[in-house]
Amino acid sequence: MHNIYKQRREELIGKLPRNSSILIPGADTVYRNSDSSFAFRQESSFYYFSGFSEAGSLMLISNINNEIKSTIFVPEKDKTKEIWDGFRYGPKGAVETFLFDHAFTNQETEEILPDLIHGSEKLYFAFGKKAGFDEQVIKWVQKANSKDRHAQNINLIDASSLIGNMRLIKDEDEINIIKKACDISANAHIEAMRHVKPGMNEQELEAFYLYNFAKDGGRFAAYTPIVAGGANACVLHYVKNDEELKDQKLLLVDAGCEYEMYASDITRTYPVGGKFTEEQLAIYKIVLEAHKESINQVKIGNNIMDAQHKSEEVILKGLIEIGILEGEYEDLMSKGAHKEFYMHKVGHWLGLDVHDAGDYTEEDDHMKYKAGMITTIEPGIYIGEDANVDEKWKGIGVRIEDDILVTNEGNENLTSKVPVDPHEIEALMA
Repeated sequence: MHNIYKQRREELIGKLPRNSSILIPGADTVYRNSDSSFAFRQESSFYYFSGFSEAGSLMLISNINNEIKSTIFVPEKDKTKEIWDGFRYGPKGAVETFLFDHAFTNQETEEILPDLIHGSEKLYFAFGKKAGFDEQVIKWVQKANSKDRHAQNINLIDASSLIGNMRLIKDEDEINIIKKACDISANAHIEAMRHVKPGMNEQELEAFYLYNFAKDGGRFAAYTPIVAGGANACVLHYVKNDEELKDQKLLLVDAGCEYEMYASDITRTYPVGGKFTEEQLAIYKIVLEAHKESINQVKIGNNIMDAQHKSEEVILKGLIEIGILEGEYEDLMSKGAHKEFYMHKVGHWLGLDVHDAGDYTEEDDHMKYKAGMITTIEPGIYIGEDANVDEKWKGIGVRIEDDILVTNEGNENLTSKVPVDPHEIEALMA
């Protein structure tokens, strides 16, 4: 299993020029209050290249004078701390189990790291991603540069795109894990549709989702769930989740679990009482059409804006058809009239992070879809209570989101088992 991480490290160094090194920091323990920490989660890129999940660790991969080495700094073995906090691999275990060439304790970093990067012409790391790390790297580089006044100074280069675009293309192991995460989340959405009733509180349903994630192996949510009844759905990142769910209102739930470090991300909108009203159904059908048409754009040869443009086209035409917007299509599109009701992008990359690493542009153009990419597709319409529309439309918010894997044959919807057809939703909730 740990060979996959070693292979990724080898692929990474193969993308770097000779006489260069790359630093990837791990996450630190984060405290919720004075002496109680949040459950530790490793930094995603560090995990991607190491599989190692202990706080306060640091990875260095270097190719200096044709000598390729991987080095990791980890917490020291400490029997007393292991009694309180659990097992530690220590440097020896990091080499034996995680296949690094060298390992040291993280208490030795200040002393050893400048020597290890000395001789590098370029030092890569992701700028601005970890508080205080940029300043620390500069100090290490200054110390390394001072060792030999005749040596070339080390140039710092941002590694964000290099690392992110490796993570952007998922390998078979990653795809299988993400499929499992998607399956767990899909089952939770299906059960919630069966479970919800008018009079419940949003947080009660949030707890129901989290329980269903955890019992099937996804202990943590990949992000704070959005459980938004009625007009709350028009707040895009609504997370208060503390109001009563009322009959004749829609419920928008954006929730996905994390499984073995990988995220899923599903949104469904369904009627609290089990039946769509006429107005809710009209809005829902527009979003559903945009959802289907946008998914069809996710294929090799197209770029990410093809799905975006298709979603905007369908939503604008739909809003004109039902009378929420008035005027000619071309004129309204040129003015961006639809953005009052559909103001976000149609999707984002998905992987170790719910908004995963990876560029959205390449060679001064929009990124083209490639096999192994996973993107969400999530068009929506949001009509706030203060919108300048007929009263019957106010407070309706609809979003439909699925996780789409790009394949050589087209695409695969990893979350399609959760119904989106309004009649299927009503039948499930009956």
